[in-house]
Amino acid sequence: MSESTHTTGYRLLHTMIRVRNLDNSIAFYTDQLGMKLLRQQEHPSGEFTLAFLGYGAEADHTVIELTYNWGHDEPYQHGGAFGHIAIGVPDIHAACKRMEADGIKITLQPLALKDGGTVIAFVEDPDGYAVELIERA
Repeated sequence: MSESTHTTGYRLLHTMIRVRNLDNSIAFYTDQLGMKLLRQQEHPSGEFTLAFLGYGAEADHTVIELTYNWGHDEPYQHGGAFGHIAIGVPDIHAACKRMEADGIKITLQPLALKDGGTVIAFVEDPDGYAVELIERA
């Protein structure tokens, strides 16, 4: 399919998820998945904080926006439409072993798909969002 001229220059900027504990979520995405905290913004008038994390600068890479709504203590409903965030990793077995040792919930241990070349696993972030790990050489 060819690119339409009216969408030239479009690109995916970020995906936003709501979190209950911003510090725990930042620690998961930085310590467990190796992302960098790119920026954090307090919005007192709206009573929320945004944190943007990723593997490179927002000018060139798609990132994750974590939104912390001040005073929201109840778990968020993930709904039936959200699936997962996917992260490419070079050694899925080592990643899962390390995360499991750190107390991260592994919901699907590394599994080779029927195509024979792709190995996937699933873990949960602190808010229960599914993160798919895909082994990439």
